[in-house]
Amino acid sequence: MSTARNASVRAPLHPAHAFLLACTFPLFLGVLLNDWAYFTTYEIQWKNFASWLIVGALIFGGVALLWALITLVRVRGRGRPLIYFLLLLAAWLLGFVNALIHAKDAWASMPEALVLAILTFVFAAAAAWLGFSNLRAGAVK
Repeated sequence: MSTARNASVRAPLHPAHAFLLACTFPLFLGVLLNDWAYFTTYEIQWKNFASWLIVGALIFGGVALLWALITLVRVRGRGRPLIYFLLLLAAWLLGFVNALIHAKDAWASMPEALVLAILTFVFAAAAAWLGFSNLRAGAVK
């Protein structure tokens, strides 16, 4: 009895890539929560926390994005790997724009920063879900 692997069998994320993606998602969530706290309390330190978290999210997200690009080029992927890369790219770009918005004066950044934080989190959550849902799904026959 022989076992043949389906041509579409794919391996899960590399552990280092998974770590980078797992760091990006909660940092963008922290940005959203801190922006919400600042929007509701007007306490300037929440905006500062959000700015710091954006930097961390952009660092981890940038390396994860680079890894996703390399993977995309290596597998000449279409479909899920491409969608994953585009979602991660959208999250990173929106996060970068949000960092620029956070560089403004405190209240001048609202409500743009909060809206961008929501959008960034949605894209980061979608990318994390797609990344951890086994980008390379398949079965052994």
